[in-house]
Amino acid sequence: MLKRVKRGQVSLEFMMIFAIMLILLLYSVQNMTFKPGGASTETMRVQISLEEKNLANAISNTITQVYSQGPGAKATAYVKLTYLRDSQMLNKALEVDNPVVFITYGPNPEHIVDQNKTGNGTYVMVLPEIGNVQVSAFGGNKTLFWSRSLYSKNLAIVEEINGTRVWNPEDVRNVVGTSLWGGGTIYGLKIPPSQLPSTLTIVVMWDPDNPDMWVFDSTKGILEININPGE
Repeated sequence: MLKRVKRGQVSLEFMMIFAIMLILLLYSVQNMTFKPGGASTETMRVQISLEEKNLANAISNTITQVYSQGPGAKATAYVKLTYLRDSQMLNKALEVDNPVVFITYGPNPEHIVDQNKTGNGTYVMVLPEIGNVQVSAFGGNKTLFWSRSLYSKNLAIVEEINGTRVWNPEDVRNVVGTSLWGGGTIYGLKIPPSQLPSTLTIVVMWDPDNPDMWVFDSTKGILEININPGE
């Protein structure tokens, strides 16, 4: 025989199921909302960090390739960008107001704690549009990413070579605390996220007739780099 269920009992069971679904929905929404220290924020921080490191690797590897080939060499690389192009995401995940992508080229950050850690390479970090540089190179709060290259120059402390600007568009920052770059003022590229293309083209060449130059063309979405060890 079928057991007849009372109307009140059905309503109670329905309300319990509805309450459970509501709790799950609220948990899902909370998990997807950007909050300092929240799961989604930490996930985005990791994704942004991976993209910064990937960009630094691509630049350094292309510079190494050209440097290894010698004068007149040229190489091109392509990097897909997603998170570094979204200023709102950078602001929420990294808590950086008016974020810009800062790129420079300098010594191994680990040299400051271990003098055996040598070499130079590409730095990529997200900074406020203006203000002093106060970054962390180690631990869970790491805010800069570095990739070694065979090219041995420290360009982070160089503004011009033979009257020619090294960085365009140029960013100039004062360093707070101990400098990782060997100077109290550092130079590099300042690129607003909105100007970065979904696929960045990196062109590196060794033209002995020109000094070291890093130029970002936002119209073409190209980062052009010239190296010149002799300058």
